[in-house]
Amino acid sequence: MNYTKLKLKRKPTHAGEILNEELLKPLEISQSQLAEAIGVSFRSINELVNEKRNLSSEMAIKLSKYFGTSPELWLNLQTQYDVYHVSKYLSKELSQIKPYSR
Repeated sequence: MNYTKLKLKRKPTHAGEILNEELLKPLEISQSQLAEAIGVSFRSINELVNEKRNLSSEMAIKLSKYFGTSPELWLNLQTQYDVYHVSKYLSKELSQIKPYSR
């Protein structure tokens, strides 16, 4: 497989935006209610929803337990978001790296 050809076509959505737009709002769950239900601070949920915090493995497990999803769903969202942004940040440096060849 040619890994240099792998590129995302659009900016991935942050896990916090998915949490807010696809779960909290439609289910009418407040950030405070969620925080209490999963045993985290309101600040943790608020910063995640406002994209000021990355999703941790611990939070992925708690969200998956509460919403009946998988931890991998949440972690994959975060990983796609991270890879996209780090790739943009490192684009100049990455352009200097020559792919391995025999």
